[in-house]
Amino acid sequence: MLNARKKFQKKKSCRFCTDKIEIDYKDSVLLRQFVTERGKILPRRLTGTCTKHQRRLATAIKTARIIALLPFSITK
Repeated sequence: MLNARKKFQKKKSCRFCTDKIEIDYKDSVLLRQFVTERGKILPRRLTGTCTKHQRRLATAIKTARIIALLPFSITK
């Protein structure tokens, strides 16, 4: 164990649970915060959302992509 340090971080709380925000596929401004510039959905460990809301978020993002509210990927 050479130079092994444990990093303790504050546990992230689910934004949707604390603020009572409803996830809607039509709210593209909210959904863009959970998508990278490449168009990938950010994982739970980075966003801090709970399991239930991460599933709903992924479904809403996929629906918004199909309806063309969000791009599948950004091309240059």
